[in-house]
Amino acid sequence: MPIILTPTPPRIRAELVKLDDRFTVAGDEYVECLYDGGRWLEGPVYTPAWRCLIFSDIPNDRLLRWDEVSGQVSVFRDPSGYINGNTIDRTGRLISCSQGDRSVIRTEYDGSRTVLASHLDGNRLNSPNDVVVRSDGSIWFTDPPYGITSNYEGHAAEQEIDGCHVYRIAPDGALTVVADDFIRPNGLAFSLDENQLYVVDTPGKHIRRFGVDGEKLTGGEVFAPCEAGMFDGIRLDSAGRVWAATHEGVHCFAPDGTLIGKLLLPDVVSNLTFGGPKNNRLFITATTSVWSWLLNATGN
Repeated sequence: MPIILTPTPPRIRAELVKLDDRFTVAGDEYVECLYDGGRWLEGPVYTPAWRCLIFSDIPNDRLLRWDEVSGQVSVFRDPSGYINGNTIDRTGRLISCSQGDRSVIRTEYDGSRTVLASHLDGNRLNSPNDVVVRSDGSIWFTDPPYGITSNYEGHAAEQEIDGCHVYRIAPDGALTVVADDFIRPNGLAFSLDENQLYVVDTPGKHIRRFGVDGEKLTGGEVFAPCEAGMFDGIRLDSAGRVWAATHEGVHCFAPDGTLIGKLLLPDVVSNLTFGGPKNNRLFITATTSVWSWLLNATGN
């Protein structure tokens, strides 16, 4: 039986900052706290088949699960391998970045786990952080060293790879470096047509935008700077707006890079994802809490 954790359901009035007339996404005047009992929450992903949100509690080395029907939170996997980012592939399987195992893993239908990437040229990866799947079946992820710099979010260890890169796992399993000029790459997301890839460089305090040319990236200009601490996770909605986690809440950018609005929250935001039956519910992990905001915009 899963361990049921006490949910925390209070609501607070959404504190919005409208900077541009294009910020017309608010559907609900409240944001709801779904859970407040983590240590550093990350990696939210909504699974339509299970009608639940899976998210990471990295320092506590576990994955948690919020059930959309009952509103209960339970332990999904403990220990998890200090999992950070999560996503769902095109067949509904969970893809996760294990900082503890320094690998990208896939949870199969029977619950078994397959390692998709762990080494580059015989050297261990740093600590995979965030991950996205393209429609061609390729998997793209970032690899900063947060899981090996201390024992807080993984296991302290020496870095075996020179640098912190963005990687692509081909459908046949081949691993290649697609960008090697980051300080510490973090959140990433594809554009609506998948011809562009947005990647956060957290210490650089900006989001970069690349062209996707088959198996390679081109360009890499700065799409938007961060004006509130640093960026972390990012997502796109169906209008091409970029939603970014920051130290003061969630920032929303128009496709041209203009900051058009903010949702302010009381804690540092780590990541976000869209979900719900209409894909118009924004789920937000913020330090110890998970928040939900119903929009009139839908996720990509």
